[in-house]
Amino acid sequence: MKQIDINCDLGEGLGNEAFLMPYLSSCNIACGGHAGDVETMTSVVELAKTHHVKIGAHPSFPDKENFGRKILNMSSSDLYKTLEDQIKMLIDVLKPMGLKLNHVKPHGALYNIASVDKKTAQIIVSVIKSLDKNLILYVPYRSMISKIAITDGLKVMYEGFADRNYNEDLTLVSRKNNDAIIHDSQLIFEHVFGMISKEKVKTIGGVEVELKVDTFCVHGDHENVVKNLEFLSHKLKQNSINIL
Repeated sequence: MKQIDINCDLGEGLGNEAFLMPYLSSCNIACGGHAGDVETMTSVVELAKTHHVKIGAHPSFPDKENFGRKILNMSSSDLYKTLEDQIKMLIDVLKPMGLKLNHVKPHGALYNIASVDKKTAQIIVSVIKSLDKNLILYVPYRSMISKIAITDGLKVMYEGFADRNYNEDLTLVSRKNNDAIIHDSQLIFEHVFGMISKEKVKTIGGVEVELKVDTFCVHGDHENVVKNLEFLSHKLKQNSINIL
């Protein structure tokens, strides 16, 4: 049987974590940069513990006003410090519960810029290495940050998006496009299954492009997300793919 990880960004103010958690194998918890505080982190961590879901930090540019979706012009030292503080805040929530952080997944604009910008990628990798070199980094396939992390000895998991369409350069189709988001449960399954079975993604233009995926992100703010997750989970198991 094949194995796959399904993750979701949580603690971002939607309050639907209890409905999503039963279908996840890992979660990325907002830790104060774009959303979240100690109270929200604690509640999501408690749910993750109950459902045996792996816990990751979801740090971002410190910009709640723009939900971390805008690139901030920060010095290297300031970016390093805010990322360190955000991840440490979640680690401090985990400690009294006897839990350990499993991974880090940058959020929004930080995730996007680190995939192409060497300096940003190096800062993120340096922060993670300073905190715990055993932490896993969730990254896009063939991205700048994946190459730097691997060179520096960090373990990475390549992330794909279950409910988003891709361009041929492996960027996600802009949300301004009507076809950016996949809403239909069967189409989401076919999208994911193709990436697992072929190690290729069918792009918005119909061309298949190589894409290796270890973990699939499902967006918790999309319409019918719980129904889609339940269907995806069921269909993957039917096709001898374990969610771990």
